[in-house]
Amino acid sequence: MSEITVDARGHRCPVPTLRLAQAARRAAPGTVLRLVCDDPLARIDAPHFAAQAGLEVVDLTVEGDILIVRVRKPA
Repeated sequence: MSEITVDARGHRCPVPTLRLAQAARRAAPGTVLRLVCDDPLARIDAPHFAAQAGLEVVDLTVEGDILIVRVRKPA
């Protein structure tokens, strides 16, 4: 299974979610997309976007000020 990292550190809403959306459109089915960002609003926005786009939220972790959201594009 492949994984694509979307690094949106230093960007504020809506940029992290927009970058995740762009990567999801290009990704092959079954791909895991890993959003790395430091915008606290992405903790709400990214899972909401994933649900609307039909992506599965694999996990959401916080490491200091960094939020990591992993979603899977359905096969």
